[in-house]
Amino acid sequence: MSQSTTTEREGDAAGAAKTAVDPRQFKSFAEFYPFYLGEHSNTTCRRLHFIGTSLSLGFLLVLFLTGDWWYLLAALVCGYAFAWVGHFGFEKNRPASFKRPLYSFRGDWMMWRDILLGRIKM
Repeated sequence: MSQSTTTEREGDAAGAAKTAVDPRQFKSFAEFYPFYLGEHSNTTCRRLHFIGTSLSLGFLLVLFLTGDWWYLLAALVCGYAFAWVGHFGFEKNRPASFKRPLYSFRGDWMMWRDILLGRIKM
């Protein structure tokens, strides 16, 4: 077995171990948020989340200014597309939004704020 194959399998195993926790077990957002941050340990994943959330915020602003509801769809598609590329392509895990959509949505905005304030490194 080649070294790269071994490394890839170890990476896959690490990704599986991270997602072994069921996000539905958390009873409060305060319990969920540390888990959420752990699911975003890859820098590229965090960057993609930040970009997608920022673009979504821009689309929401345009929605507010124009009243054109298509910008709401653009905001949702943009935010989730960037996040899912980060998870499936770089973090190698499934987004927590599949099991805890409201906590995950709130976590996206909290992480965006924490990155903006320099509490989380990009």
